[in-house]
Amino acid sequence: MLRYTLNRFKWAIITLWAVITLTFIIMHTIPGNPFAKEGAMPPAVYENLQTHYGLDKPLLTQYGNYLLEVVQFDFGPSLKSSSISVNDYILKGFPVSLHLGAQALVIAIFFGLILGVVASLKRNKWPDYLSMVIAIVGISVPNFILATILINYFAIKWHIFPVATWATWQHTILPSIALSMMPLAFIARLMRTSMLEVMGQDYILTAKAKGLKRSGVIIKHAIRNALLPIITILGILTANIVTGSFIIERIFGIPGMGDMFVKGISNRDYPVILGSTIVYSAVLIILIFIVDVAYTLIDPRIKVTGEKK
Repeated sequence: MLRYTLNRFKWAIITLWAVITLTFIIMHTIPGNPFAKEGAMPPAVYENLQTHYGLDKPLLTQYGNYLLEVVQFDFGPSLKSSSISVNDYILKGFPVSLHLGAQALVIAIFFGLILGVVASLKRNKWPDYLSMVIAIVGISVPNFILATILINYFAIKWHIFPVATWATWQHTILPSIALSMMPLAFIARLMRTSMLEVMGQDYILTAKAKGLKRSGVIIKHAIRNALLPIITILGILTANIVTGSFIIERIFGIPGMGDMFVKGISNRDYPVILGSTIVYSAVLIILIFIVDVAYTLIDPRIKVTGEKK
């Protein structure tokens, strides 16, 4: 177990380094520069800016310096707002994005599992059909379209929730729902399939033959084993929520990391793009690492090498 965990941790560090390196290379090889939007400026001013931000140094030197700063959790200054560092942006935006993403993930897991279990227990009946219709809608409709529909009806026409911004808990409901629908749909469909497979296993039939209550068989035996495929894809679903938050935060005017990332791209602000990419990647890698370790705890058949017996 310890060897497996250390091996996963090693690959998590390598993956994060690869993300940093690839993003750094892309940012410094695409045409243009961060000061292009400033309009024409005297060459001396341009050279001073390049020198001030270290952009006049060889690319390899910039890369080495940046890695040293990242190790010290220093993501440098913003090229567009010299008075604010990227760390300040992250400290301001990350809690908002974390709140939104966590809330969306909880909604997706909770309602996805309920829909999947109900659909499997009421197979080929109206609860099953209703659950799968909800799942198909969640998969088919992109979250930015769903967000506009929610705003149009629940905010503009019916005045149940605020239209946008991020202030009270009411402001978090619509963006969380829009962000959670696709992972909710995947969880519901996968849970239904997994439950139907588990309910047909011999140990379930044996438990029923021993006279155990149906609720006990479902909760203690069926749901626990049916959760394994769900846990496996949680990392992917989290990635889906994180990437989807870029658009949702822009639509709802939420001052989170997604909004910061989009503004960084439009301004060609290298430190902001790199800093937000590193934070997002680190969160994803940590979550995937936790899922991998948790999977081995739930399924003891997983060997240290990661293969099943």
